[in-house]
Amino acid sequence: MTTSRCVPRTTQAQNRPATIVTSPIPSSRSVTAANWEYMNHELRDLDDATLVAAVGQSNELALKELYRRHGDALFNLARKVLVDFDRAEEVVQEVFLRLWNEPERFDPTRGALRSYLFRQAHSRAVERVRSEEARRRREQRHDRERIEPDYDVEREAWAVIRSELVKEAMAELSEAEREAISLAYFGGHTYREVAALLDLPEGTVKSRIRLGLNKLADKLEATGLGARS
Repeated sequence: MTTSRCVPRTTQAQNRPATIVTSPIPSSRSVTAANWEYMNHELRDLDDATLVAAVGQSNELALKELYRRHGDALFNLARKVLVDFDRAEEVVQEVFLRLWNEPERFDPTRGALRSYLFRQAHSRAVERVRSEEARRRREQRHDRERIEPDYDVEREAWAVIRSELVKEAMAELSEAEREAISLAYFGGHTYREVAALLDLPEGTVKSRIRLGLNKLADKLEATGLGARS
């Protein structure tokens, strides 16, 4: 007699023990009547290693018993890492599916089965968290790359417009004001250096620069540029 495969699956209800439902698992192995009979007697008295060995013989009851023992603990661990019931359930499903398909990976001489399953559940949960974070970073980077070129074009265009308007406004200043401002702001000189270059008192240079800047501010404000940086 051949029966369908089954894997454990947790419920989604909060604070309710995980239960087992059946679903088909593609596999070439079959569960024979002898397999079922083997586990029908005092199944819960067998240790984990014996049950894993039975899983290696395609015994579904052995897998269900292992899930009964460890499923809730694995689900709680995955839920703490993922903070999501559905994804925690998927992790537990994957862990027991791997145990069903590759029971030989468990070595009882190297530790308890629960520790072995815990390591797998924790690793898979962390992988999902990292994958989700990587996906968000890719989306954020994509959004920045899509937005920033437009912003750069706008900023460059604004700088050009502003530069041209500043030149026009500078042209309307007196020669003395224009000369002092050019030396201080475009030439990078201090007030004292400008005063020395123009052979003028420092106070006079400051007054010319202040007056010229006020005129520039008024002209730029009239064009709508005064409030922008």
